[in-house]
Amino acid sequence: MKTRNYIVFGAVCAGFLLTSHLGYSKTEAQTFSTAPLSVSSPYQADATITFSLEQIMADPDWLGRAPENAFWGADSKQVYYQQKRAGSELRDWFHLPLHATDNGTTVPLSQLHQMGSSNMQYSADRKMQAYVFEGNIFLRRLDSQGQQQVQQITRSNAIHSAPQFLLDNRLVYRQEWTYYSVDLTTGLSSELISLKTADKPKAPAAPSGYLAQEQLKLIGYVAKTQRDKTEQHEANEAMLAANPSLAPVAAYFGKDQQIVDASLSPKADYLLVAIRKNQPRNEKDIMPNYITASGDIAAEPVRRRVNDFKPEPQRLILVSLTDGTQYPLSYTSLPGYNEDVLADVKAENAKAKGEKYQTAKVIRDIGLMTDWYWSQSAMRWHNNGQQVAIMLKAFDNKDRWIATINVDKKTLVPQHRLHDKAWINYAFNDFGWFNNSETLYFLSEESGYSHLYTKALTRRKATKVTNGTFEVSNPVLTADDGYLYFKANVSHPGVYDVHRFSVGNSQTEQLTRLGGMTDFELAPNEQQLLLRHSTNVMPEELYVMAAQSQAEVVKLTDTVSAEFKQLPLFAPKVVAVPSSHSKQPIFSKVYYPKDYQQGEPRRAVIFNHGAGYLQNSDLGWSGYFREFLFHNLLAQQGYVVMDMDYRASKGYGRDWRTAIYRQMGTPEIEDLADGVNWLVTNANVDRKRIGTYGGSYGGFMTFMALFKQPELFQAGAALRPVSDWAYYNHPYTSNILNTPDIDPIAYERSSPIYFSQGLNKPLLINAPMVDDNVFFQDVVRLVQRLIEQEKQDFETAIYPVEPHGFRQPSSWLDEYRRIYKLFEQHL
Repeated sequence: MKTRNYIVFGAVCAGFLLTSHLGYSKTEAQTFSTAPLSVSSPYQADATITFSLEQIMADPDWLGRAPENAFWGADSKQVYYQQKRAGSELRDWFHLPLHATDNGTTVPLSQLHQMGSSNMQYSADRKMQAYVFEGNIFLRRLDSQGQQQVQQITRSNAIHSAPQFLLDNRLVYRQEWTYYSVDLTTGLSSELISLKTADKPKAPAAPSGYLAQEQLKLIGYVAKTQRDKTEQHEANEAMLAANPSLAPVAAYFGKDQQIVDASLSPKADYLLVAIRKNQPRNEKDIMPNYITASGDIAAEPVRRRVNDFKPEPQRLILVSLTDGTQYPLSYTSLPGYNEDVLADVKAENAKAKGEKYQTAKVIRDIGLMTDWYWSQSAMRWHNNGQQVAIMLKAFDNKDRWIATINVDKKTLVPQHRLHDKAWINYAFNDFGWFNNSETLYFLSEESGYSHLYTKALTRRKATKVTNGTFEVSNPVLTADDGYLYFKANVSHPGVYDVHRFSVGNSQTEQLTRLGGMTDFELAPNEQQLLLRHSTNVMPEELYVMAAQSQAEVVKLTDTVSAEFKQLPLFAPKVVAVPSSHSKQPIFSKVYYPKDYQQGEPRRAVIFNHGAGYLQNSDLGWSGYFREFLFHNLLAQQGYVVMDMDYRASKGYGRDWRTAIYRQMGTPEIEDLADGVNWLVTNANVDRKRIGTYGGSYGGFMTFMALFKQPELFQAGAALRPVSDWAYYNHPYTSNILNTPDIDPIAYERSSPIYFSQGLNKPLLINAPMVDDNVFFQDVVRLVQRLIEQEKQDFETAIYPVEPHGFRQPSSWLDEYRRIYKLFEQHL
């Protein structure tokens, strides 16, 4: 049992015309603090404990098993969450009433279908909820006695999805691409429409060719067979037209097509469908797996490389459920649909070849927007069923559009265009409708930061409703359109709190002041918030509060282990390192050892986080928890450790994100050099005793630092690293470097394999062999290059059973023993 914890708020220590943005206005006034920040541990530590690699790299269950996938119960009086079983990859579901004084109780397997889900769909009067459990559809509603009852709608081994209430209170769901409706009064289940990627069946055709035609004239059996087929086809067509009890005719889109997404109007009169030509995978895209149960080498299928990817434009089709008519929607109404947005890039590359490029009109490849962080569709119907909004993106990554449909004219109506000369972000694309007016809300980076905008269809321009040098995410609108809740890092780039915008008076208020990282889920009754909160010395737990400013925050779970709570953690301080190349500082975590200003200058290590577009120098618990503890071990042994949110990182606005456009590995290494200078000046560090390491993008940065600025660090470890961006995937790489056929200059400027001659310091390369993200081939090619260049100061460790993210504690331990040994020997 545990006592209920209460938290007092406190600061952490110190459609007519669209809005078109062809560039970015630097108009945001600075709102964040650059003062150093840290968060102290809430636990009672044991100062006698010594960190060890064996403990740090052990199965992470020893830290505790944090709550996962938490969501509200439909009555807003309880919460459900998952927790990993100790020593297993299985998860159990827990039921947690808000008045509970422990971590809740396990939900029996026999009752899991009654929980609901995090993605429950509500009827217009919010009295019914539909959800999916294990591929089947369930309905929750009040019975005649006012009690909540759960009704199972489907029960089969088929996968059902996308439950939706229609305006007439029918319930719709989907099985593959066939839509079914259920009359909740009569129980009748009906097929609404079935989408087929095949050619539409045709009436039997008269034979062609001389022999076939003669056969039909001369042989009565052949003639009769042909006549019977024709009569049967005509009879079937007549039956479908006359008998309302039969399922409607399917919608056929042609063979070799692929359905990307579809969205049904709440009136069930139209279905919006996005399709594209099917792209069969290339059989050459394989990865050898040497450690298999059979003892054989397996050829695992993997994604294609950006060099091989060919974009396939998507087509939008509006399908009438009344008569089955298909209306193709043209992109020609979108401003810029035929602009040669890469003209300057093409001209630069042509000039390098001694050629000249002539700008021309081009028909750009366009399709639905994909955001790497959302779960919503890019097609969103208004709840009145009369309007639908679509978010579209050009495959050259330079434009994002929001458009609606003029249903009468069957045309797209542009509402907003976001243009970026670098690339459109794959985050901050949330959008939706107000419930009671035909007004859109959406996120946009057009001011240089992700902010919240609204746009009524009756107005020419969008209205910006948040302002400042911070990032807005996860907007949630209340049912009465009164408030838009959101998460933002207003006070400091590394501190995220919950805010809300009042639509009525256009005022924004901050609801939480917990420090660290705080995410939220608005309760179904919209009166409470479920919080997921952490700091960089405290893993995530669940909390609850009333949905109002200055409300009391109550801690619901306590899942951190006693072993972790005793650790004598060095809480990193987030500092603002001045930049030599930007007005904005480089926010960085610094782990200071005890008495670091005393005695001889210290050794130091700079860690490079992965992904590029990720924020790690914030005040929340990091996914890099092993690295966090390794940095504590180093600090305990006298090292100063720095973890920089170099240019490209998330959380600092559009310009910070796009600084690496067409030059990956240049701004980031300039920032590392500023970090080195800061450590020498401010943390008593010896310039000749600094090393660096990182994984994935961080491994790429280690390569670029040691190859391009070989005197900056005395040793480096590159883990699961990229060596040639032409071998990486298309969705990520084409954003930043365009594609190799268009912009080879950017790839050669940004790929370490072209700079390996510069290596003159010790380099450790750690490579997993079944990495389907950064292929093992990246390391193999670079190692061969180093061998041919007769380099001696490198060694390679391979991990035969590991993917990109290691799974075996023994592999983690081996990897970090090698990193530690590298630094101990060379620093």
